[in-house]
Amino acid sequence: MSVKLELYRVFKEVAEVGNITAAAQALYISQSAVSQSIKQLERDLQTRLFARNSRGVSLTAEGQMLYEYVRSAMGLLETGEEKLSQTRELQMGQLTIGASDTVTSQFLLPYLDEFHKEHPAIHIQIISGRSHKVLGLLRSGKVDIAFASTPSDTSSLLLYPCFDTHAIFVAGAGYPCDFDHTYTLEEIAAFPLILLERKASSRLYLERFFLQNGLKLNPEIELGARSLLVDLAAIGFGVAGVTEEFVRKDLESGRLKKLHTTFEIPARSVDMCLLSDVPQSAAAERFTSFVKDSLSKQ
Repeated sequence: MSVKLELYRVFKEVAEVGNITAAAQALYISQSAVSQSIKQLERDLQTRLFARNSRGVSLTAEGQMLYEYVRSAMGLLETGEEKLSQTRELQMGQLTIGASDTVTSQFLLPYLDEFHKEHPAIHIQIISGRSHKVLGLLRSGKVDIAFASTPSDTSSLLLYPCFDTHAIFVAGAGYPCDFDHTYTLEEIAAFPLILLERKASSRLYLERFFLQNGLKLNPEIELGARSLLVDLAAIGFGVAGVTEEFVRKDLESGRLKKLHTTFEIPARSVDMCLLSDVPQSAAAERFTSFVKDSLSKQ
């Protein structure tokens, strides 16, 4: 745009009051400044915008046409400023979170419920995905906050640990194994294993642990859905590698039983992840603080 926005603001005021002196008073600037602004606008646009009359000034035909557009544009700008103010005050806005279905149901639900009660005008969107997906969405700006297992590449990220997870092996209560026996790595690897597909970060973490101990896992069944993995283990299809925190109800009900092992796989952290070099929206900042404050009280 070749003309400064301030000139249009002066033009709009003069057009509406029809008097340069009155416009100067309304804008808290001098009469001379108003006159010079109108002259500059007319020079820049190479068009006469006002004609003098006994009461002040009136718009020419060209000025009237321009005024309709300027009034509409200024109105949109004022609306935008008002909406932005409402967003800052959490009277409106959107919060987009990336998290797996399991993390959402097992961890986020109470935080989402409480946040929604406090700020009902904020539209909350959850984009479901495994850790690598939601971290990619965060880095591309498609989500405000991601909940993921601690990434190997933490550059440009701020991480706030939320809870630890532990990998264990389970089977259905009727599976033909000795639940009183303490199994070695080799014995576990020899079972018909049911694991998540390889793009799942928990599967990769499990495989790395076994490889570090000289063993390669060759699952008999690989699945994309955690719930289906649990279902197949429960009806006796094999031994499943699962996250203990996500199958507690099945363990407590006896639907699944944990196998004792001679080894313990190091815990992993599920973190709240933010971009370190990008300012948060008011809604994201409030939700982040809400989660951090709640975790600090636990």
